[in-house]
Amino acid sequence: MILDETITLNSGVKIPKFALGTWMIEDAQVAEAVRNAIKIGYRHIDTAQAYGNERGVGEGVRTASIDRNKIFVTSKVAAEHKDYDVTKKSIDETLEKMDLNYIDMMIIHSPQPWKEVNQSNNRYLEGNLAAWRAMEDAVSEGKIRTIGVSNFGQSDLENIIQNSNTVPAVDQVLAHIGHTPFNLLSFARDHDIAVEAYSPVAHGAALNNSVIEKMAEKYNVSVPQLCIRYDWQLGMIVLPKTANSEHMKENAAIDFEISEPDMDLLRRVKPLDYGDADVFPVYGGKM
Repeated sequence: MILDETITLNSGVKIPKFALGTWMIEDAQVAEAVRNAIKIGYRHIDTAQAYGNERGVGEGVRTASIDRNKIFVTSKVAAEHKDYDVTKKSIDETLEKMDLNYIDMMIIHSPQPWKEVNQSNNRYLEGNLAAWRAMEDAVSEGKIRTIGVSNFGQSDLENIIQNSNTVPAVDQVLAHIGHTPFNLLSFARDHDIAVEAYSPVAHGAALNNSVIEKMAEKYNVSVPQLCIRYDWQLGMIVLPKTANSEHMKENAAIDFEISEPDMDLLRRVKPLDYGDADVFPVYGGKM
């Protein structure tokens, strides 16, 4: 079963390859979404300090129908935290908000503060190393099991690899049909870094692409299922986000195979139009 599949990260920690993303799910609603996902069979829940819903995610995990140690919980250090002490304090605050004894994985949300993404050449190399050291120490203290990054390019990853004792376990990036970071995937593979794909359905933009629609019809699946399966077949951990239980079930029903010729066609799909979502930095916007 897809939801049962795991991989072992370079840290030796096992991570479920299919996760529930919780971006834009309100704190008051997210606990129920998490509980429902876990009932369906999800074992990996992804949140972030910036989402404003860590409290609710923690509640959902604590009140779920299975033991805490069977659920993999990820959160992310805010992109603005480029200081050892600030990062260390934020990790403690995350644990307190979630009311959990430990977080399975903590990630630096972005190499740059959000207001500088797509605007600045400053990659905050020293600041990211300071945040990374705080995360390494939190692992040593038993607060976190493993650590990674998000939205990091090759130079950002090289900075961590060359100047610390810990290679990032994951790089969580925007990856979908029409926007697949093939060079980064290759670099990550060469350094035993798992890649996680957020927004596999391109924040809904894939629903409006005729090539993707026709391909989904060919396989008798939905557009989201095709998109998620595409990332899955490229070897990525997938993090589709939804608060809808039926969509959770549908998203996980990807036990079909896209042929290699069709994968090649999907690899060549042109960039998608994000519509109103293009205001977000992750889709090219500026804050």
